[in-house]
Order: sequence, then structure tokens, then C-alpha cells
Amino acid sequence: MIEIKGLSKRFGNKSIINDVSVEIKPRQITSFIGPNGAGKSTLLSMVSRLLDADTGEVLLDKNNVKNIKSNEFAKRIAILRQSNYLNVKLTIRQLVSFGRYPYSKGRLNAEDNRIVDQALEYLNLSDIQHKFLDELSGGQRQRAFISMIIAQDTEYILLDEPLNNLDMKHSVQIMKILRKLVDELGKTVVIVLHDINFASVYSDQIVALRDGRLVKNGPTHEIINSEALKEVYDMHIPVHMQDGCRFCVYFNSH
Repeated sequence: MIEIKGLSKRFGNKSIINDVSVEIKPRQITSFIGPNGAGKSTLLSMVSRLLDADTGEVLLDKNNVKNIKSNEFAKRIAILRQSNYLNVKLTIRQLVSFGRYPYSKGRLNAEDNRIVDQALEYLNLSDIQHKFLDELSGGQRQRAFISMIIAQDTEYILLDEPLNNLDMKHSVQIMKILRKLVDELGKTVVIVLHDINFASVYSDQIVALRDGRLVKNGPTHEIINSEALKEVYDMHIPVHMQDGCRFCVYFNSH
């Protein structure tokens, strides 16, 4: 389990995260939602040690993440940042192989290659695995980076807006894959999502932030309702049921 306890972060005079405490339950998809500037990416960055908190702590199975050795941490938690541009000539397969680095230190064995093959297959990239990253569309590149994260084979997967640059088809494909990783492989996925309907359909738990503060936290069905969403987004969002899923109709709200 990941426990976030009293995290705060300021940049200059601006408070980005203000005393946020929340538990990330294992073997679930937890989505961070909220308006732009709510602090979602900053919170995720502190959980993944990309950013130091000013106050508070993050515990991974009761251990402060600051005290876990980097290589051990890389075997437990994988993070995909929002901006993942690489200015080097790499093929998709070479990129995905980087996911094995905490285990192989660059010398891949048969098991490493099997896991890389599996990660490529998961993202439908096997046919184009020898293409260079700079030859790919934005969506293909995004899938290649997600494939690398899957190859890292960690218990916890943290993703910052992974649906950026993806069309509808591939967005759905990615969310289905993440659901599969949780349901079939027992992974724990924490994801920053811009689209609340993807959060509604695929998440088990939702953490809603606004102005750096935790506004709502709980099972998806408790958060995806007009009353709770008004607190988060400051607008009336009608919610409709369709095939057992809650959909937010926000494009024509008053």
C-alpha cells in the first residue's frame, strides 16, 4: 500500500499541494482528477520521488520512500511522466528494453527478452518494434513508453496523463490494458486523468484535487455524481447511467 501523509509543496510563494493525505489501495486503479493546476501531477511526482515534498511523507508498505535504495525502488514503482521526449536514436524495442534495466543492468537475458516481447505484444507494437521513435506518430510513441513501463514489471505503476496524444481507440485500448494489469496480474495503478469519463469507467478509487487540496476521495461511484463533481470542478455536471457505467455530460453544462 502507498500512504500519502500530510504532503505539501510550494514553488516560490505559490502553494501547489496543501497538506494532502490519502491511501492508495493495492490491486486497484486509483485516478487523480481535478481542474488544471489542481496539483495532480505534482502529487504523483512526489509519490514517485521525482520531486521532494516540503512537508509530509510517502510510505510504501510502511517504509518511507526516501529510505528505499534507488534500484529497489525501481523494481517496486514505475513512473511515466507527461513529457517523455528523448533526443536519441532508439527503436521501440530498445526503448522497451530500458524497462528491464533495474534487473539486467543493460545485459538482457532470455527472461528479460521474454518480458520485453510480452510488453510489446500487450501494446500491439510487435510488428513495428524495430522502427525508430522519431518515425512514430505521437500515439505510437506514447504506447512505446507505456510498453517500457510494463516491461519494468513493478507492483506499482504511476502514469501522468498517459492518454495525451492518443485518439479514442488507443485511449480505450490503454485503459483496458491497465484494467487487465490490475485484474489479471494484481498490479496497482495510479493515474492522472484529464477525462473524467475514463476515470469513471475504469477506476476503482478516485482522488479529486482542487487548488492543491484534497476535495474528495473514495470509491468511484461515490465521487462520480453531480454534487461531488460540483465541489471539484465548480460546474454542474449531469451524470447518466449507461450499461452500468456513469457518464458525465459536461460539454453542455451550465
